Amino acid sequence: MLIPSIDLQGGRIVQLVQGERLAVESSDIDGWIDRFRGRSKVQLIDLDAARQEGSNDALIRRICPQLPCRVGGGIRSLERARQVLEAGATHVIVGSALFRRDGINLEFARQLREAFGEDRLIAAVDGRGGRVVVNGWRSTVGLTPVDAVRQLEPFFGEFLYTHVDREGLMQGTDMEAITALRAATTRRLTAAGGITTADEIHRLDALGVDAVVGMAIYTGRLDDRML
Repeated sequence: MLIPSIDLQGGRIVQLVQGERLAVESSDIDGWIDRFRGRSKVQLIDLDAARQEGSNDALIRRICPQLPCRVGGGIRSLERARQVLEAGATHVIVGSALFRRDGINLEFARQLREAFGEDRLIAAVDGRGGRVVVNGWRSTVGLTPVDAVRQLEPFFGEFLYTHVDREGLMQGTDMEAITALRAATTRRLTAAGGITTADEIHRLDALGVDAVVGMAIYTGRLDDRML
């Protein structure tokens, strides 16, 4: 399944290359809401909140009632997760707050499950160079994505894996890395990072993996309306 991505920064929809260089920006919020209307899943990420550089709460509250959004970015507490769900999110995506320099914050994962139930929780496991990266992909944790998924599996109904090495480059994703993660968990799995073509989306679907696509849609490289 194709899941279109809406990334928010500074009150706009953006696409960044490698999480840093601005490649696409749009203030046509309603236009993109209309474009993705009818999708069963949309990914909505607050990049400012993820970097602790502000928030786009007003846009989250505007978009979520209109689209079935799984929302991430800056969810570091039970209260923040609750606010996002109350804004209309179908799921919350939790990433950096699950990790410490020396491993995983299992207590926070347990608290999330107890508060909201695993079916509304998605753990974001982002990988660069074979290791988990956090805090806007600026810090590395001494775990492989496979290790992280295995430890977090009891607490989350789904995993979101972003292959940061390919993020925003439109050069294809790493099928081998995604296949290894698919084998590591029985939970639902969604992949992101470099996914560009319909063929890739179909190959991931055959593995039982959903595909998040951003840059290829916003640049016109991929017409999501055909999938």
